Amino acid sequence: MRVGILGAGGIAFGAAAYLHLNGHDPILWSPSGASTRELVAGTPLKASGAIDLSFRVRIASSVEEAVATSDVILVAMPGNAHRMAFEAIARIVRSGQPTIISSHLSFGALYLSRLIADRGIVAPIIAWGTTLTTGRKQAPTEVGVNSVRSKIDVATVPESEIDTGLALCTELFGDRFVRRNGLLAISLSNLNPQNHLAISLFNLTRMERGERWGQAENVTPAVGRVMEELDAERLAIAAEFGLSVRSIKEHYSLSYQLPIASIADMNADLHNRGRGGFGPATMQSRYVLEDAPFGLWPTILLGRLVGRPASLHEAGLAMLSAAYGRSLADENDLLPLLGLQDLPRERLQELTRTGH
Repeated sequence: MRVGILGAGGIAFGAAAYLHLNGHDPILWSPSGASTRELVAGTPLKASGAIDLSFRVRIASSVEEAVATSDVILVAMPGNAHRMAFEAIARIVRSGQPTIISSHLSFGALYLSRLIADRGIVAPIIAWGTTLTTGRKQAPTEVGVNSVRSKIDVATVPESEIDTGLALCTELFGDRFVRRNGLLAISLSNLNPQNHLAISLFNLTRMERGERWGQAENVTPAVGRVMEELDAERLAIAAEFGLSVRSIKEHYSLSYQLPIASIADMNADLHNRGRGGFGPATMQSRYVLEDAPFGLWPTILLGRLVGRPASLHEAGLAMLSAAYGRSLADENDLLPLLGLQDLPRERLQELTRTGH
């Protein structure tokens, strides 16, 4: 299948490499063009680590080309670029052409669904709770893939498309997808915001100074305990909605093929295996600028809605906002368009199942 990948970062490169390995035909689109300039010039894309190959990848000169020449669209961009991507997709997507969001944040699938419906067409939207791969770009044409996740939570908008969505994801990326009960479950299944909150907050000076530091090795017992407490808040909110979502320990085990233990011990194991990766070396990191407004803030609002305040999430968001000197919650440009914070609980649950 031909897959148009919107994005050109580590996650997009990892997905392109896996699709090529699995016999499919990816095409990458970078909004600025800067991230794919050397690939356009003919340099192969090289993946190393959990995926090891080098291949020539097609590059789209415009979002119109990426969408029009593809069977499926895959959005692999930071959350603060999702609104731009969704508005571009909605203008040109074909009836029946699926869009996969990797990974889903801030109920963005509802915004895309609304835009598509305004055109009078029907096109399914598939939301993942996390990304296919972990890792980072190591050079303009190289990506280091730390792992390929063995399980990925998935839901569709509308929910009635879940069987078709599961079949499509399996055909493209293998038998690794777990259906969840609608978009609300997916929105409470993305663990990156809570995990990155603890990791970045307790290593913020390293980020600010541009240090090279091991991520997993610095998830010490103290940091691990905070991560587990943040997880407990998220799980309590999901339980109030009657939803089953994966715990942080299950997430680590399935993402990195580790035996279940404390989060600190699992990270120590990951580090000892040489797969612990490196933490952000800049304050301009998606760990904060994407995950705080588009991940932490929606979880906080959901906790308020069901009477389960996410106190640690709120405190962490406030601390990061103070450190950055601005309100990170205000940088979410999707939630104000949806007005979800003003919806009754029952209406929110209906909306996340049907898309309307």
